[in-house]
Amino acid sequence: MSTASDDTFFHLDTALDAAGDAHIRITGDLDWDSADELTEAARALLCTDPAPRGLHLDCARLTLCDSLGLASLLMVRRATAAAGTRLHLVNQPAPLLRLLDMTGTADLFDGATGRGAEAPDASREAGTAPPPPPPPRT
Repeated sequence: MSTASDDTFFHLDTALDAAGDAHIRITGDLDWDSADELTEAARALLCTDPAPRGLHLDCARLTLCDSLGLASLLMVRRATAAAGTRLHLVNQPAPLLRLLDMTGTADLFDGATGRGAEAPDASREAGTAPPPPPPPRT
């Protein structure tokens, strides 16, 4: 699977291994043009019977991840949870780690902070913080 345009190149390599894990190596920009491709590739791997034990997203060759790329990663996370498959982000470049940290989503991805994503806070999973208390009346 690949998408090529003027100055950008996007490619996914997918594989299932003998241990029951699925792997996707991401090359290029994960953005408006390519986010759906990642989501669909992950869903296709998760539809195998039996579902993979783990899905490893290798981000070593990821050159950019914008807001739609992040949305795709979050959709893949939801799909893996629904399939009972553990999601692992591996070889994350610094800009991806910074994006996950800035958006408060790092804890949702195993490997993104060195901590697992076993039981994230529900408010963080939804991408919202609890509302602040109302101001005191005067």
